[in-house]
Amino acid sequence: MQIDLQKILSASGYPGLYRYLSQGRQGIIVENLINGKRSCFPPTAKVSSLSDITIFTSQDDMMLKDVLLKIKEKENNGPSISAKSTQETLIAYFDELIPTYDKDKFFPSHMKKIIDWYNILQANDMLEFEEKSN
Repeated sequence: MQIDLQKILSASGYPGLYRYLSQGRQGIIVENLINGKRSCFPPTAKVSSLSDITIFTSQDDMMLKDVLLKIKEKENNGPSISAKSTQETLIAYFDELIPTYDKDKFFPSHMKKIIDWYNILQANDMLEFEEKSN
């Protein structure tokens, strides 16, 4: 099944990933990808679509989708390392995966989020992404 990353959301202060369902009077109605529970993000929540997230590199910024696809290829469509891995393990993993990442702007905390997001998407068989046509 092809997934539109624009409808997969992350929100500050809310762990995990969420699928956008609709716009409600009180905020955005979402479904948690881990437990399937529906909830509402208030209008004040800082919500980001995964399609809008990029990774700083020494060249052009890399879209999150491309990073997720690199992890998928490296792991042969299986789960990745744990997001709770040591900082050294995470850095070594991303050094191999994206050697040009900007070490001054892309921190281990970002790496943990990306690994966590990848593992959530992988567990839900959501690693086939729709291509947007302009």
